[in-house]
Amino acid sequence: MAPEENAGTELLLQSFERRFLAARTLRSFPWQVGGGASGEARGARGSPGADGTGLRAEAPGAPATNRSGHWDTAALAHSKKSAPSGPQSLEAKLRDSSDSELLRDILHKTVKHPVCVKHPPSVKYARCFLSELIKKHEAVHTEPLDELYEALAETLMAKESTQGHRSYLLPSGGSVTLSESTAIISYGTTGLVTWDAALYLAEWAIENPAVFTNRTVLELGSGAGLTGLAICKMCRPRAYIFSDCHSRVLEQLRGNVLLNGLSLEADITAKLDSPRVTVAQLDWDVATVHQLSAFQPDVVIAADVLYCPEAIMSLVGVLRRLAACREHQRAPEVYVAFTVRNPETCQLFTTELGRAGIRWEVEPRHEQKLFPYEEHLEMAMLNLTL
Repeated sequence: MAPEENAGTELLLQSFERRFLAARTLRSFPWQVGGGASGEARGARGSPGADGTGLRAEAPGAPATNRSGHWDTAALAHSKKSAPSGPQSLEAKLRDSSDSELLRDILHKTVKHPVCVKHPPSVKYARCFLSELIKKHEAVHTEPLDELYEALAETLMAKESTQGHRSYLLPSGGSVTLSESTAIISYGTTGLVTWDAALYLAEWAIENPAVFTNRTVLELGSGAGLTGLAICKMCRPRAYIFSDCHSRVLEQLRGNVLLNGLSLEADITAKLDSPRVTVAQLDWDVATVHQLSAFQPDVVIAADVLYCPEAIMSLVGVLRRLAACREHQRAPEVYVAFTVRNPETCQLFTTELGRAGIRWEVEPRHEQKLFPYEEHLEMAMLNLTL
C-alpha cells in the first residue's frame, strides 16, 4: 500500500475509533472527510465557528470584544472554513482491502476496542452500527466475515438499557468514560447527556492547562461531567467542584467521577496527587453570596447553559453573586462556552451581562479538535470579567 493510502486508512480508523467510542450519530456514516481524514483525527484548526461564531472580530486571530455587542451572521459565514471535498467511499476502501483486512481493523477499533469491551455504548447503538457495517461489507464482498456476524449476534442477544457509555480518548493516552442516559430528555432534564459545547470547552482547557493548574475550579451546570473529568485528568487542578441542581444529574455525576478513577472529597483513600473533587447541589436561583464564597473558586466555567431566556437570567444572577464575593476574595476568572443555536439568545446573554456590569470578550479559537462533535455547529466561548 502506498504511504499516502496507508496514512488515509489510518486516519479513517482513528475516526471510526473516536466516533464509535463516543457513540456519535450514524447519519454521516462512513465517518471520513477528504479521502478519509476526519476533523478530529487530523487535529486540524478550524473547528466550526470557533473563531468568534458571529461576533465581530477586531483582527484575524484576535478575540472579539463587546465594543459593538452584536452577533454578526455575515462575519460568521465568512469565518467558516470549507471541508475538503472528494472523500473516497468506504465501499471503495473495502473493495481495495484484500481478505476483509480493513473491516477487521474497523471491528478492533470499535466493538472490540478494549475501552468498548469494558464500557460498551448502548446496545441499540452498537446494533445499528454493525448492521450498517454489514451492509457496506455485503455491497463489495461475497464472502461473509464471521467476526462481523458474531459481533452482531451478541448485540441481538444483549439486554437493552436506559444507560449507555460514551468514551473520549485523551492526548495522554487515557480516556474519559461517561455513563449517560440514552434519551436526550429523561427525568425532566437534559443534563443526563453530554452536549457539544462541553467537548469544545474541554478541548480549550486541554490546550490551556495553566488556567486550571493548582487552582480551584467551580463548574456551573456540570451535566454528565465530561469537561470536568477531562480537566481533572489533563490540567492538574488543586480542587474541582462539579455542580448541578437536579438530583438525578448529581447521582449520575458522582457515578461518573468514580467510574474515571477519581475520589470524592469525603473518601479518605483519595490519591494525594489527584485533585480534591466535590459534587455539589447548586440552584442558581437560590444560591447565596455566602454559599458561593465558601467554594472559593479561582476559575468558574460553564458549557451549553444558554438554552433559553430563563436559564440566561438565572446564570447572570449567579454570576452577579459571584462578583459580590470580591469583598472577601479575588474575583474568579469565568469562561462560558456555548453552541450558537439562536443569535437572539446569544444577544440576550451579552445584553444582560452588560446590565449586570460584567465585561466580556470572545476567546480566540483553539488549535486542535480532539473530540468528535457535529461539524456544522457554531461554537463560542466568552471570557467574563466580574
